[in-house]
Amino acid sequence: MKRILLVLLMILPIGGLCSQSVQVPLAAQAKAAASQVRTTSPPQTAEKVPEDFIIGVEDVLEIRVWKEPDLPPVRVQVRPDGKISLPLINDVQAQGLSTKQLIETITERLKDFLSAPIVSVVVLEIHSQVVYLLGSVVKPGVYVLGLPMTILELLARAGGFTEYAKVKEIQVVRKEGNKTVQYHFDYKDFLGGNNLERNITLKNGDIVIVP
Repeated sequence: MKRILLVLLMILPIGGLCSQSVQVPLAAQAKAAASQVRTTSPPQTAEKVPEDFIIGVEDVLEIRVWKEPDLPPVRVQVRPDGKISLPLINDVQAQGLSTKQLIETITERLKDFLSAPIVSVVVLEIHSQVVYLLGSVVKPGVYVLGLPMTILELLARAGGFTEYAKVKEIQVVRKEGNKTVQYHFDYKDFLGGNNLERNITLKNGDIVIVP
């Protein structure tokens, strides 16, 4: 554990703790972050995609119909209208469906052309799920959630803190249903081995603020 914490200290340099907190409204901060260059993550393999993952715009899929040599595997990206185009059946709604639901939809449509189609859908890349990182970090902006990512992993990807970051006052703002909730993360406390459970796994749309 000490070795891991030492590595994290090297990755995430801590500056002074005397700067003023971020006072820009959250909506304005999120809009500013969205103007940053989106940071893409490595493609996420099908084995690592959660069963409840919902396909979104810009996600890249591989559609395969087994034992059908006239229908080779197709690599498609979900269009802004939420659809993909496939041989024989043309446009298919993909956004908002799980991979299982999309398989069922494609299978049903193919039955007009094939007797017993066996379809597989593989999520090759996830681009539809993002988090926003704002405030006193080296590289603030919009980060794509590929593999599951914790607060600490996001901060490491962003290059660590700037000189006057208030690392004891990091906040995660999350929309849950009709309400907005906040989670507190004390980086120094975490390095001391305390409250490790507060290094939560981030969800689509989370806003992480480092004052």
